[in-house]
Amino acid sequence: MSDTLPSRVGLNDNAQGDGNDALFLKKFSGEILQTFEEANIFKPLHTIRTIENGKSAQFPVTGVATAGYHTPGENLASNGVHPTAGAYLSDIKKTEKIITIDKMLVASTFLANIDDMKNHYDIRSVYANELGKALAVRFDTAVAKTFLAAARDSANLSNVTAGGSTYDIAGAAFGRGALVSGAADDFTGADLVAALFACAQRMDENDVSSDGRFCVLRPSEYYKLVTGADSNNTFSLTSAINKDIGGAGSLAAGNVPQIAGISIFKSNHIPSSDLSGGTGVDAGGSNDVFGAGNGYDADFSNTFGIVAHSSAVGTVKLLDLATESEYQIERQGTLFVAKYAMGHGILRPECAIELAA
Repeated sequence: MSDTLPSRVGLNDNAQGDGNDALFLKKFSGEILQTFEEANIFKPLHTIRTIENGKSAQFPVTGVATAGYHTPGENLASNGVHPTAGAYLSDIKKTEKIITIDKMLVASTFLANIDDMKNHYDIRSVYANELGKALAVRFDTAVAKTFLAAARDSANLSNVTAGGSTYDIAGAAFGRGALVSGAADDFTGADLVAALFACAQRMDENDVSSDGRFCVLRPSEYYKLVTGADSNNTFSLTSAINKDIGGAGSLAAGNVPQIAGISIFKSNHIPSSDLSGGTGVDAGGSNDVFGAGNGYDADFSNTFGIVAHSSAVGTVKLLDLATESEYQIERQGTLFVAKYAMGHGILRPECAIELAA
């Protein structure tokens, strides 16, 4: 009796010799990419540059020019001192920001062949989702930490507006590293609204574009904007959702789209613990964004939110999210790997503010 030729569902265009699972691999890859996109908050909120090769990327930074009234007869091209505005010629300062590619970030798992055969549901899609989420969380968290580093950094050039800052909601003031004691739940939704207007004012004073401003809060603080609840869970609606006075939010939908021209988002990826000891998962990053030798890690004990512009932070991408899988005969199972090679860094510190308590 001759052999029966099976119709293998994993073959691509019935091409023999590809391991009979070419289509299965493509399905797995697509699911990882979809999960990565869905779980990210910060990806569309900052600047991303893709490079084809190399270990880093350069971002030029330029300062500002000066202007002054001209006295008839004086040479504009000379470096002579103007009586009121200094030299006619502007000394426009220049510097650069370098963002380095970190080590390859990988998420992997192994599926035993016997387990795959015994299992009664599609475990491969579950594994795909989890690998995608693992990379998305690490990416989002690293970018969030970089925004906080920008808020704590100083300006790139001396003739540019002062760098980012910390808004201490308990003390209702800006400063760097000057935080007062107090728990994050001691303030109300109305306090948050006031903080966002104060941050909008600071960004105006720093000449930050009004387009692209955003705020990312932890869920516990985000919903205070809706309910106005305080530490005792006292409920009182805030002006953020009061449409009678211009509020844009909805109690039914539980969202607040915008306050003071700042788009509002929520995320679980805002760090909230002390990671300054160098033992966190992001301490090994090639970009030392805090200047303390701990990569993307620092003390975030008082942090609960970020107000920034998309130009404050940049990501350099060498390898976008990619997947690999290999059936290993000697282990009788399949190894699945998701990976990317990127790096994150500060571009414009004056465009970021840390919300702290």
